[in-house]
Amino acid sequence: MFSLTRDLAAEIAAVYAAAHASATAGGTGDNTEVTGVTIDLQGLGNRFGSVAFVFAATATLAATKTLTVAAEIETGDASDMSDAADLVTSSTVLTLTGATGGSTETGTAKLGVSLEYAKRYIRIKYTPNLSATGTDTAAVQAVAIFGGAERLPVA
Repeated sequence: MFSLTRDLAAEIAAVYAAAHASATAGGTGDNTEVTGVTIDLQGLGNRFGSVAFVFAATATLAATKTLTVAAEIETGDASDMSDAADLVTSSTVLTLTGATGGSTETGTAKLGVSLEYAKRYIRIKYTPNLSATGTDTAAVQAVAIFGGAERLPVA
């Protein structure tokens, strides 16, 4: 697809997708699914062709220990997502690994899907999982980036 403009910000819409999640190895938030906010596709003011959920993570990891993030994108017609169905799932969208002696690692990843068969609402669910059993910590957050709008530019 040929872009009509060189201003990426005019071609996409960014939407808050999920609360910041903190995890401590073997404790709070570790291997615990985070349910994102429900996004009303009709409320975006434009019909988009696709969405990419972008994850940003930072983790303090012991040597060779990891943070992995699994995710799924759900869709439904009910605003409470009681009829949610998966659009796409991924067992691992992001992996960070501690360096020799331990380190603080950062990374980003994305999980996207066409909205052609999406219902009115979508949301992300993701699970941060630390492989250590001790003091490793992580923070993960997500934002939704919508593109392929029917009309350009997007405000």
